[in-house]
Amino acid sequence: MIACEIRGAAGRSSSRDVVDGRGIVPAGPDWQPSVQADKRLSLREQETAKRAAVTRKASIERNTKETQITAEIDLDGSGAYDIETGIGFLDHMLEQLARHSLIDIKVRAKGDLHIDFHHTAEDTGIVLGQAFAKALGDKVGITRYADVHLPMDETLTRVAVDVSGRPYLIWNVTFSRPKIGEMDTELFREWFQAFAQNAGITLHVATIYGENNHHIAETCYKGLARALRQAVSLDPRQAGRVPSTKGTLTG
Repeated sequence: MIACEIRGAAGRSSSRDVVDGRGIVPAGPDWQPSVQADKRLSLREQETAKRAAVTRKASIERNTKETQITAEIDLDGSGAYDIETGIGFLDHMLEQLARHSLIDIKVRAKGDLHIDFHHTAEDTGIVLGQAFAKALGDKVGITRYADVHLPMDETLTRVAVDVSGRPYLIWNVTFSRPKIGEMDTELFREWFQAFAQNAGITLHVATIYGENNHHIAETCYKGLARALRQAVSLDPRQAGRVPSTKGTLTG
């Protein structure tokens, strides 16, 4: 930037800055912020406030011969939870999901647990995914992408999310035991698959290393929680816009 002095007919001088030799912009005491820029900023702030005022809540009820499940979520909550699935360890994981995503979650599930936990675990993922998609709406103004490395003692898990409208799951997680408590470890993949498919998100989950099976499962849910927390947050620079060159995130 080159500073120069311009002297008018009356002998008065004012300071100017020549930008890249292509134009002159005012500097010094004569400089004033752009009114148009202020208007644009104001409009962005107004749009962000308007979007933030929209209630991003949803409730879903799903009844089949195998399960009866209701779910309520609030994407802009405080992490409150009220979970009853009949599967103790799954309740614990969903409580972690709520607490660390700051998404309020209420779930009531009754299923054919006398057979096994498969239907209840999978269908809970389905209903929560549907509630998530419904609460998110048109996805205007969201951050969209997020990833996190979640440590827990000896375990480290990476979770990456794209709220894309194109459901896909990459699951690179292994367990050394068939059960944690009474829950089959193979059912964690079923839950994540059901959630990703019905939430309409691309989801990658990979445990980089770990030994304790409880820690491995918990880092998957906590990692998902932290990634969702970031991905659904409203970006003021995206105010009024869907974060895609297509103009839509419906698939």
